[in-house]
Amino acid sequence: MVHRTVPVTVDGMFVKVCGLRTEGDVAAAVDAGADAVGFIFAESARRVEVDVAKRLVAAVPSHVLSVGVFAWVPAAEAGEIALAAGVDAVQLHGDYPPEAFAELTGMRLIRATALRDDTELAVGAYGEEMLLLDSPMPGSGERWDLGLLARERPRGKWLLSGGLTPDNVAAAIAGARPWGVDVSSGVESSRGVKDHGLIREFVAIAKEQA
Repeated sequence: MVHRTVPVTVDGMFVKVCGLRTEGDVAAAVDAGADAVGFIFAESARRVEVDVAKRLVAAVPSHVLSVGVFAWVPAAEAGEIALAAGVDAVQLHGDYPPEAFAELTGMRLIRATALRDDTELAVGAYGEEMLLLDSPMPGSGERWDLGLLARERPRGKWLLSGGLTPDNVAAAIAGARPWGVDVSSGVESSRGVKDHGLIREFVAIAKEQA
């Protein structure tokens, strides 16, 4: 159902840059060496319309995973939007049950959630390819207590997100030991406006930590 198959086995740290809204944003992330780029369809300062996303996705090279990010919409609706935009994968962000992921059979899926006592940490438990652990307030730029991972941490393809910046990503990777990282607000000059220099800096630092 998704238009491309992009391998997610990478050399070093997997880096996803999310909330891209312009051709320049996409070019900056790709040129910096990002492994995935995210387009937000949820209510957000970073939201893009389907026709804009479709144009931006067309500029993403085949070796980079394009991801549609959804929250607070039915899974079936998210799937329809993802197909219209042409993204490679669907990221369901929030308290989606396993049944929601089952509605998207045949699509590449990312499960994004906050870490709580009852969070399922087995990557693939809902049929997802990757698990993303984020702040309780996604997109806020707030960090969360990585000490919570001391009890149990995911294994496999899981991404750390929430309040990451070029200044703190190295320490965050050292402490959490994720398979990959995801950034959005941490590479912005103002809310919703990407700073291409910060994107390049973030990706370079993150890649150095592998």
